[in-house]
Amino acid sequence: MQSRILNLCFSQALSGVNVRRFSASTVCSMKRRTLGSSDLEVSECCLGTMTFGIQAGEELTHQILDKAIKEMDINFLDTAEMYPVPSSDPNWVPGRSEEFLASWMAKNPGMREKIVIATKVSGFSPRSETVANREIRSTPPTKEEGLPSRLDKESILKACDASLRRLQTDYIDVYQLHWPDRYQNIFGSVHFNPDLQRDGDVPIEETVAAMGELIKAGKIKYWGLGNDNTFGVCQAINACDKLNVPRPISIQNHYSFMDRRFELELIEACATRNYNISLLPWSVLCGGALTGKYVGGKAPEGSRGKLYPFFMGRFFTKSSQQAIPELNQIAEENGMSMTTLMLAWYNSKKFIGSTIIGVTTIAQLEECRAAFDVELDQSISDAVERTWAKYPNCVFSAGG
Repeated sequence: MQSRILNLCFSQALSGVNVRRFSASTVCSMKRRTLGSSDLEVSECCLGTMTFGIQAGEELTHQILDKAIKEMDINFLDTAEMYPVPSSDPNWVPGRSEEFLASWMAKNPGMREKIVIATKVSGFSPRSETVANREIRSTPPTKEEGLPSRLDKESILKACDASLRRLQTDYIDVYQLHWPDRYQNIFGSVHFNPDLQRDGDVPIEETVAAMGELIKAGKIKYWGLGNDNTFGVCQAINACDKLNVPRPISIQNHYSFMDRRFELELIEACATRNYNISLLPWSVLCGGALTGKYVGGKAPEGSRGKLYPFFMGRFFTKSSQQAIPELNQIAEENGMSMTTLMLAWYNSKKFIGSTIIGVTTIAQLEECRAAFDVELDQSISDAVERTWAKYPNCVFSAGG
């Protein structure tokens, strides 16, 4: 760990940083935030699971969950029917991340009621390997079994039942649309292209009605959106009100130092005084780019950049490579790692319901968790903002 933050429950002061201190003999309590209009109180840090099943095997996954939940007071877990990713890994099996959560809960009776589980149903894809995995079967689907993935009622109901089977639970706390059925510029695409809009989109009313049916059946408590824009949010809200279905409580979009489009105008629709939808940002460390471990252009052994060099290449633009050393300097001048700086900066933003992290080692988990006990001085936040003003929305820049 690069910073002076060596332990989760630490006592030393950091230059220019306010730290909440805890006794080394007690579990460190983590602040909670309410998700949207729900009654769910979730930890400020959400443990993402998209590496569980590829980079982290079952034993390591259980160790990480033990540490995060039992010792670090993290109560919020995010997964998906298609996790782990990337699917290009030869050992990929869709739904394995959910299965690993289930096997951990089986080893820890009574823990289900203490945690909040969010999972996701895949949106439109012309060939999706996850669809075959929605059926009861003795062997996992092959990559040659790709079928269209849609958000029609039947697909959503089958996908939810399959996730419940894999999770070995009676209910899902937050069931999210991973991405819309209609065309949307997502996962690295930054410009909306009207020519890519498709005919035959599943009506949002049908998708919303399926969520309402799952809520009435007690299979899910709440539902959320994912990778959508203001148009999609408003369409969903209108459908909910028309059909008397509870409104979504969350939206899981990419938000980071490199891509702050959420703050351009989607934030107004999601604000507490309006639709009251909490942001659950993913890839906040931009595939590891904002940890500083790729400075100099070399990917450490075992890192995602080494294993899957093209998976998150969009975060390594000319502009981001100029911004990262400056962010690293801000962090070093204030006695912390860039990981700590970035996570503490995100946590200062109250429109975020919970910041999703992804880890593959206990050391990474410890560093990430400790960042949520750091409150940045205004001078540090101002320095981050000045750097952003020089390199705004780095994923837009040419040369990446």
